Amino acid sequence: MNTIASLFPYTVNSQQTIRLAVIDDDSGFVTVLAKRTEAAGWQQRTLSGAIPPEELVAMKLNALLVDPAVLGEEAWSYLERICGMLPDLGVVVCTGRSTVAQRVRGLRLGVDDWITKPCHPEEAIARLEAVSRRRRRSRPQPEAGPLVAGELEIRADRFQAFVGEVSLDLTRREFELLQLLADAQGQVLEREAIYQRVWGYAMAHGDRSVDVFIRKLRQKLEKLSPSWGYIHTHFGVGYRFDPEPADGAALAPPGPAAPIAEAELEPVPGDLTAA
Repeated sequence: MNTIASLFPYTVNSQQTIRLAVIDDDSGFVTVLAKRTEAAGWQQRTLSGAIPPEELVAMKLNALLVDPAVLGEEAWSYLERICGMLPDLGVVVCTGRSTVAQRVRGLRLGVDDWITKPCHPEEAIARLEAVSRRRRRSRPQPEAGPLVAGELEIRADRFQAFVGEVSLDLTRREFELLQLLADAQGQVLEREAIYQRVWGYAMAHGDRSVDVFIRKLRQKLEKLSPSWGYIHTHFGVGYRFDPEPADGAALAPPGPAAPIAEAELEPVPGDLTAA
């Protein structure tokens, strides 16, 4: 029986070699894919079904290629757990015919790309390479410290944001969106640019994913930091991250009021209580 340690028996430079796990029962496709990835110097492990996310963590994977049909009824919940627990993992779905609603659901759960079978193994490899490359570029530098904005602390090393010691409980996609906006340092980012940077490909006409995720982010921010406004809308353009005290919120408790000299008081015109 193979152990986790035996899945990838030698150490390689992660910048040059991709560690790939494949969950698929299409033997012909998997066999050809394995030959191509081996020729490219990748390390591939084919799995017959879902395994605990903790085991995927132990494999130190760069990418996962999965056919949800193999996972059965638990496919959606499994994909959500994988995408949530492994923020550095590039996840690509490769499956048969699917509906637009299914593809959109998968992408919003955190899947990086979706391929429809039949497809050429070279296309699958190219997409996996692109996903892994984006993940590598977005990986935070070890020395990078937290970004503090208003009451918010953005921790790239933990793919999470906090108010005090309380986590906003952001999904991977929500965190990537928040970090992108915060890194822009007050610059307005267009919707199309946001989608390209976070989702990794061009935004389809009429796609409202950016707006949906902005709304989710605002709800989580307002819940834990109601006295601050963080994300501002520029209608017809996009969004800007610029922490500001919410209307009527004070940055610090007011000090004692200075006494007003009697001579400074003016009579109140009329009876305001009757207005």
